[in-house]
Amino acid sequence: MTAIELYDTTLRDGMQGQGMSLSAGEKVRVAHRLDELGIDLIEAGFPASNPKELDLFELLAGERLHHAQIAAFGMTRRRDLAAERDPALRLLADCFAPVCTVVGKTWTLHLEKVLGVGRDENLRMIADTVAFLVGQGKRVIYDAEHFFDGFGDDPEYALRCLRQAAEAGAGTVVLCDTNGGTLPDRVAGAVTAVVDELGSAHLRVGIHCHDDAACAVASSLAAVQRGATHIQGTVNGYGERCGNANLVSIIPGLQLKLGLECVTPDQLRSLTATAHFLDELLNFTPDPNQPYVGRNAFAHKGGMHVAGVTADPATFEHVEPTLVGNHRELLISELSGRRTVRQRAQDVGLELSDSAAGEVVERVKELEHRGYHFEAADASFELLLRKQAGSYEPLFRLESWRAIVEKRADGRVETEATIKIWVGGERYIRTAEGNGPVHALDRALRAALVEIHPELAGIDLVNFKVRILDEAKGTGAVTRVLLDASDGEDVWGAIGVSENIIEASWEALVDSLEYGMQVREQPRGPRRGAGSVTAGS
Repeated sequence: MTAIELYDTTLRDGMQGQGMSLSAGEKVRVAHRLDELGIDLIEAGFPASNPKELDLFELLAGERLHHAQIAAFGMTRRRDLAAERDPALRLLADCFAPVCTVVGKTWTLHLEKVLGVGRDENLRMIADTVAFLVGQGKRVIYDAEHFFDGFGDDPEYALRCLRQAAEAGAGTVVLCDTNGGTLPDRVAGAVTAVVDELGSAHLRVGIHCHDDAACAVASSLAAVQRGATHIQGTVNGYGERCGNANLVSIIPGLQLKLGLECVTPDQLRSLTATAHFLDELLNFTPDPNQPYVGRNAFAHKGGMHVAGVTADPATFEHVEPTLVGNHRELLISELSGRRTVRQRAQDVGLELSDSAAGEVVERVKELEHRGYHFEAADASFELLLRKQAGSYEPLFRLESWRAIVEKRADGRVETEATIKIWVGGERYIRTAEGNGPVHALDRALRAALVEIHPELAGIDLVNFKVRILDEAKGTGAVTRVLLDASDGEDVWGAIGVSENIIEASWEALVDSLEYGMQVREQPRGPRRGAGSVTAGS
């Protein structure tokens, strides 16, 4: 049996992580997304645990998945009750899910300290539970909890637990590194012993790792190399404590590194979008450093690295980023060279001579010395390129702006801004109120410009970050403002730096609007994730 079976437990094991919460309806959306990714089995949860889980199973019963099957999770029967009389097992038996995953004890320490049952009774609990569910027409997956700890203490008994489940009809036995502390070489050795002892055409051996020693992905891949054909994990490694094995890293590891096809090429290309979809649904910021799908996974900053990937991407990239739905990014900083600048200009349809690119490099060095940071400000950098290339047209000419913040004795705070600008030879004066100085300036500026450029009404501020650059100066320090704007499809970053936080904010605000108006018609790279704006900015 060589076909790899992907088993996702995000909706159950993943939800045990801190800050994890999804409604039943949101979980249904996740199930469909996992189905589209090509996941074979989706563990929906423990229907006996709480009313929300029951609601989820009722919703899923009416859904149509194109590929994946739903698995319901449960435990071995209670020690003092026959399997057919255990309410939790009856719920599994009556559930629509064709697959039931049951977890049982394997480590004798747990028998003594947690369950308080003898070794033989534990074996009977495993066999009775599996046999009952198989008799109800279910495919049964047996999760051997704490298998590797149990195998280390008493390998003979750990193997007896697996054999008991297999002889009772389980089609898959899963070796669980529940504490997450087993290193890959020991995982590989134990999997080899299990495959040699129990492996057959009728029994899959599976792996389920936690990441407490930062080895869950490596251990999972090592298990496959030793014969495991069923892999459990979660999207983005969600899970209790340090998380579970990350399927987002495992899937390309299997397909691109080990040559084991488990999803289609199109599904693999949806990997980045799926990983970010889950993060956004959970209100998490996608990890920029996550392998394969993170924003920095294929980002190059050093001049030598940029020169290398420009000549041949294989020099500094272990896989082609588009295979997993990601993209290459050449970061602009004081470390950048002319080649990077020219490549970035070419990407947006601009031609720069070698000398002009050199001038941009020197300008970037000068600005970053003053506190600018163009890695996160793609809009501001592109405007800089356009100025150098001679294709920049200012949105307006500033005469002056003024912002007034008034704190009253009754506790109310009022903010008012006035701008004076020139557009097309005409002078515009506008005043607006806002819940903060940036808000008021933005409203006043738009009040003038929307008359000429109605498209500006569709550009919104979606993130606003402030950083003090020289803390020793306290409230007089230089401030960096990073601002993200969006037109509902793309998100772009702009930057401003000044000792005056409002001036820095104004600079970033103007860049974001100018970029949105002048260059958003150009082909853009994959959209960035957006956060939420700080109230009263």
